Amino acid sequence: MGTHLDKFLSRNSVLLACSLDKKLIPSIQIVKRVLGNNDNKDLIKVFDRSNGFIASGRIIKLSRNIEYLESCGIVGSQLSRLLRRQPRIFRMRESALRDLVSRVLDMGFSTDSRMLVHAVHTMNRLSEQTLKKKWELLKSFGFSENDCLDMFRKAPGLFRPSEEKMKLGIVFFMSIAKVDKNVLVSRPHLWMNSLEDRVIPRYRVWQIIKLKKLLKKEPSFLNLLDYKEREFLHLSQGLQIMWRNC
Repeated sequence: MGTHLDKFLSRNSVLLACSLDKKLIPSIQIVKRVLGNNDNKDLIKVFDRSNGFIASGRIIKLSRNIEYLESCGIVGSQLSRLLRRQPRIFRMRESALRDLVSRVLDMGFSTDSRMLVHAVHTMNRLSEQTLKKKWELLKSFGFSENDCLDMFRKAPGLFRPSEEKMKLGIVFFMSIAKVDKNVLVSRPHLWMNSLEDRVIPRYRVWQIIKLKKLLKKEPSFLNLLDYKEREFLHLSQGLQIMWRNC
């Protein structure tokens, strides 16, 4: 705790001149309420990424933005996670925040959807031009406008990676793994797995299973992707033993 605080203060020394009663304590209380825990590391991370909560004396703006997000159904752990990941959203002008949420709602989200917070997170990170480019990338592979919108509604986080990473994922699933386009539209979360750490290693194991006919009932590649890490490791170890005994 001490080391984290020392580093934080060295980078944000202006806070030492802020009023304890009027700025520091009220800001800390508000943020801790949203975080919902007593982990001061989270508190320091939030202020370190957005010390404007205190230094600029924007406590009223912070409170109003929290109240507005809560009125949209972004509460509890979702609000806490958003604050940890994108504290700058909480510093936005209220009109800008309302515009951001309005654009998300116009895409078919509702205030009672648990996906709303993920869409807000994504839309805040992408300019309209960047989102359009990613939309066009998907269309170049045969996805329709409705397909793009459907995938965004189901998995907004799919659109956060760079165009290059998105393209690599599309090429792998459609050209190498031969996954049908309609399956990808219905299960866009598949694309959110790391190619290097999860998708490609599991695809190679799946190929070995098919090539060596190691299992009577072969799992599909997509089902293999859904295996928990422990389940996959257990399967891999079992396959290695079977392969050595062949």
